[in-house]
Amino acid sequence: MKKINKVYVLVASMVLMFSMKSNAQISKAEIRATGLTCSMCSNAINKQLKSLPEVVNVETDLNTNTFTVTLKEGNELSPKVFKEKVEKAGFFIGSLVVTAKPETITKSTYILVNDKPNNVTEIQFQVVDKGYVTEKEFKKLSKSYKNVETYAANNEDDFHIKILN
Repeated sequence: MKKINKVYVLVASMVLMFSMKSNAQISKAEIRATGLTCSMCSNAINKQLKSLPEVVNVETDLNTNTFTVTLKEGNELSPKVFKEKVEKAGFFIGSLVVTAKPETITKSTYILVNDKPNNVTEIQFQVVDKGYVTEKEFKKLSKSYKNVETYAANNEDDFHIKILN
């Protein structure tokens, strides 16, 4: 009987672990790009973003240079992917706002610079690291977050986030 209980606990633990992993995901990313001068510029970014297999749709607002990327459920993307795609198109991110399940920010790569969110089914957060905000904004944020030891380190695999909701 003990052997069956151990197997049951092991199987139940694995099911729980995999179900939690699939819940940790980004559902939408709003990217404001800098340096765009024409619709051909936005086409280059649009093409790069759509090349990701996890992307369902990309909506473009040419007035604000904003790209709203809707993603497939169960993806394992990180903000770094969006930065790489925008830079591959020859431009930079001026702002990245992510909508995700709350479990996403419990990953060790996310570092909160403000209060934790209340009980919500989805959270919105802005990545405030260098390369995810304008240079001017980064200088201002560096002064604000001088007490966050990891902020000045500019580790590409850590994402300092500000909860918006």
